[in-house]
Amino acid sequence: MGASAATARSQQLRHPPGRAGAGPLVAIAAFGGLWLVAALVAGVPRWTAGLYGVASLVCFMAYAQDKSAARRGGWRTSESSLLLLGLVGGWPGAILAQRWLRHKSSKVSFQAAFRATVLLNVGAFATLAVARHRGWVTW
Repeated sequence: MGASAATARSQQLRHPPGRAGAGPLVAIAAFGGLWLVAALVAGVPRWTAGLYGVASLVCFMAYAQDKSAARRGGWRTSESSLLLLGLVGGWPGAILAQRWLRHKSSKVSFQAAFRATVLLNVGAFATLAVARHRGWVTW
């Protein structure tokens, strides 16, 4: 395999077909809809939207700092830290950073872990919303 074929194969591994598209943005919009239903039906407090907003901003800034450090060869933010920020509610900001900054968007192993953290966060939110609706928790 020549150099150009090896480069093309490397690009295929890092950029799986159909990877991006509108899916990530649809996920953010769908979560917004889920939050709205949870707020109206289950009485989820409005401050939770602010929590997601602040966490998303912090997460976006962490991705931007890491992208800048990667370009200049400086100190990097660990992938586990970026994943943790997404897990605690910053995943919408992470999605936007991955798309707008083109950072951590093509590493297949990171994307698999990231998707798992999004599912865990949304699952926890939905579980807490149902628990609130049934009167099992108050917050």
